[in-house]
Parts: sequence; C-alpha cells; structure tokens
Amino acid sequence: MLQSRRIYLPPLSLIGPGALNDLGEELKELPYKKALFVTDKILVKIGVANKVLEVLKASGIEVVVFDNVQPNPTVENVNEGLKLLKDNSCDLILTLGGGSPQDCGKAIGILATNGGNIEDYEGIHKSKNKSLPIIAINTTAGTASEVTINYVITDVKRHIKMVMVDKNCLVSIAVNDPELMLGKPADLTAATGMDALTHAIETYVTKGAFGWSDALALEAIKLISSSLEQAVTDGSDIEARSKMAWGQFIAGQAFSNAGLGFVHSMAHQLGGMYDLPHGVANAILLPHVEKFNIPACAPKLKKVARAMGVGVLDMSDIEGANAAIEAIKKLSRSVGIPSGLRELGVKEEDFEIMAQNALEDVCTGGNPREVTIEDTIELYRSAL
Repeated sequence: MLQSRRIYLPPLSLIGPGALNDLGEELKELPYKKALFVTDKILVKIGVANKVLEVLKASGIEVVVFDNVQPNPTVENVNEGLKLLKDNSCDLILTLGGGSPQDCGKAIGILATNGGNIEDYEGIHKSKNKSLPIIAINTTAGTASEVTINYVITDVKRHIKMVMVDKNCLVSIAVNDPELMLGKPADLTAATGMDALTHAIETYVTKGAFGWSDALALEAIKLISSSLEQAVTDGSDIEARSKMAWGQFIAGQAFSNAGLGFVHSMAHQLGGMYDLPHGVANAILLPHVEKFNIPACAPKLKKVARAMGVGVLDMSDIEGANAAIEAIKKLSRSVGIPSGLRELGVKEEDFEIMAQNALEDVCTGGNPREVTIEDTIELYRSAL
C-alpha cells in the first residue's frame, strides 16, 4: 500500500553549465544586504571564489569572507564562522565548495537562529527554527549537501563525526554549475564521485526506500557509473562533469528523503578518528558492506548491477548481487581509490571503539540488514 511521504527539497535549484550566471539574476530580486561567504582557502587560491564574488558584487550584496573551513569541518570552524556572521550582522549565508563548506554553512545557519552549541543538534530534527537563509554553490559532484537535510560536523575532542538530520537546515537556493567543477584534481573527482555512488546505492537498498527514491537512485547509479571514469581521466570534459553533477544532485535528493545505511555509519568513524576523506572511506567500505547486505536485498543489488551496465538477464538474484559488488570494485580501481584501509594508516586496535560508535550513528537504522558489533569489527577487518 502506498504511504504518505514528506519530501524535502530546496525551493529553487539551478543546475547545468552557466547556472552561476542564473544565480546572479536571482540575487537581484532578493532583499539581502550582507552575506557571510563560507568557503575554503583552496577555492580562494585557485580563483573559483573570485568568480562567485564577482556575481555577488554585481548583485549589490556586500560580502564577508570566511575561508577557514577544514576538509572535515569542525566545531571550532562553526564557532569561528558564527562569530564572524554576528560581528558583521550578516542576513544571508552563501556557501561555496564541496560538502565541507556546505555543512559548515548549514551549522552556522542553524546556530544563528536557534542558539546554543552545535553539539546540541546531533541527531534528528533537533532545532526549532529555520536556518538563516542559505544559498549553496556546489563545486564537486559528491556529497550533495546543497540539496539535503543533512550535515556533518567533526567533534575533534571525541574523535567522532556528528550527524545532523534537520529539515530546518535546507538551503533556499542550490546551485550546481559543472563549469565550476572543470579541472578539479583527479583524486578529488574520484573520491567525491564514489561518495555520490555510495549515496545512490545505499539509498536504493535502505529500509526507508520507496518508489520515488528508487527511481532517482537508479538513474543516479547509471549517470555516475557511466561518467565518473571519464571525469577523472579528463577533468575538462564538460559532458562528463555535467552527468556527474546531475547524478550527485538526484542521489542527494533520494538519500535526503529515504536515508542511507551502514557504509556511512562506518565511514563517519574513519573520518572522526583519522580525518580521512569521506568519499575515499565510503568507496573502500561500500563493496564490503553491500556484500554483507546481500541476504537482505539481493534482488535490488542485482538491479544495481544492471544500472552499472552489467548483463544480468541470465543471473540469479544472488549472482546479480555479487556482480554488483564486482562492478563497484572495478569502478573504484579504475579511478584510483586505494585498495584498503591499511594504505591510509587505519589500525586494527581502533576497530572496537569505531564499531561501537558506528552502531550509534544515525545512518545505522537504515541498513537493510541488522548489524552487531562483531559484524562491524569483521567488516572493518575485511576492508583493511
């Protein structure tokens, strides 16, 4: 039986080559006077930030730049940005970058209207008030934070990533212009692209999946698996970049409304403990966790294999599911993802505490198969 659903999406999304220029037209109609511009130093250094600043200047909006966001944004980053926002009486937040500036900007926006400490909002729908208005400009085809009701902040004192699922953090305008993604380094393209693929696959098999999210997830899997290697090989290929932008965009909409699974729960611990790139952690863990999940979702994993271009017509569900695992591994290898966690300095002695924290992660409830601490430790071990 069909069930009622709440679908959370940004009021406006601009996507495709030239979308940044479209934003300039939108800004002229908005009442905001001063924006906190949340980004990172790399985007400032390579000139991407300046392109956006020119658009803002033309629209008449004053800008205060905050570019101290770390790759895994921390509580300290959020507090520093919030102070700058308050000191300058900003009435808008504009984020530029991948998931890190987007997540940091969301956290700042929630604190600006709700008060307290960001640690107070870990979990599901903890805030009461809508965020300060946010315009999110994405520069990587990966996290899709610009369209989701999720954000993640690292608590360095506890060595964990805090996951917030909060409808009040949804941005006002999301921008995905693949022209801003051109020329990005191959390793970044690979990591963020595999992150997007993980979103699509996890949301397709999650307990919360439904018809709408399934359709988006399968289309995202097709787009990403058919264009990621080319985007990595030739970072100037606008067609590949555009397909990746669309793939991560719709995968983000799907998982924001259906949920994720245990790949993310485990990857969050690797980020919190070792400060590892989130996309790389997801890519390494994805085939191991989905192999574990086969008993609970083999028919769906068979469809994942088909979406990735595998001929599964004469395969059983189990054979098709295993073919999906192999297709994931093959794509990961082709774009240069490390083969295991050992290459990244992960130590077996940390498995137990990471496993305990993973079981408490907000994404765990969506996994199609129940997981024990023993299962989790063995999954980390298999990914070494």
